[in-house]
Amino acid sequence: MADKHHRGDPSPAARKRALPAHPLARERRAPARPLPPGERFLTPGATGLRRTVEHKSAVPLVFLYGLPRWILPVVLVILLLVGFALDDWRGGLAVLPVLGFVGWLAYMSWPSLGHRARLLRVAMVAFLILVAADRFGLF
Repeated sequence: MADKHHRGDPSPAARKRALPAHPLARERRAPARPLPPGERFLTPGATGLRRTVEHKSAVPLVFLYGLPRWILPVVLVILLLVGFALDDWRGGLAVLPVLGFVGWLAYMSWPSLGHRARLLRVAMVAFLILVAADRFGLF
């Protein structure tokens, strides 16, 4: 065993580092922030549409959680400001991703919300729908 290392044979770890990686084969790495302990990700006993949406949302939610905290709010605020600034269909297009994201998060968090929080989510989604409809010329 000692002769093997003296002859210049690299260790398995050194051989692995020496091989060039395929461009599509990225190493999996831990998210920038670890997931919060004790949080429930899926609604217990969920069936049908809720279960499907929660399972399909798992990867995007973990990806978004791994981003720096400032990126998503900045992008959403910029899109919303563009939607307010442009008084035509381009403003409506800028508001649609914000509406989709807020609606998606409202749906995902709905079972754990109280009455006031649900009312706030409904008001925000309704407001964004009205802004987008106005920009598309429906009013």
